[in-house]
Amino acid sequence: MKSESRIFNLLALFLFAMAAVYGVWTSKIDEGTEWVGVVALILSGLLCGMCGQFFSLVARRIEARPEDRSDAEISDGAGDLGFFSPGSYWPFGIAVAASITGLGAAYWFPWLIALGVISVLFTVSGLLFEYYTRPGEH
Repeated sequence: MKSESRIFNLLALFLFAMAAVYGVWTSKIDEGTEWVGVVALILSGLLCGMCGQFFSLVARRIEARPEDRSDAEISDGAGDLGFFSPGSYWPFGIAVAASITGLGAAYWFPWLIALGVISVLFTVSGLLFEYYTRPGEH
């Protein structure tokens, strides 16, 4: 997690520097500083910094992975990486439900927004509990 932390923290520093440069460059135009871009760059830097600090916190709590060690061999990363679903229809359902919610918001139909939000919650729950089984059930 140290490598991810470095990447996000460096990206945050870059975005803060670019916000300053962008603010100075746009202050030279007749309309004055373009604040929307400056604020967007600052908020993006804060988001990247937040992710970088999260990865830094996680890196301190877990043992070093092969990606974080300079003396690691390729074979150190071999083995089971976890369970990945071979296929699921739930993401398609989430996309349809989110589209219904967006359509309701675009035309401001509160009943369609409510139906879409309920559908999103149902489909996200379906994706989350797709492989959940009760103890003793296989």
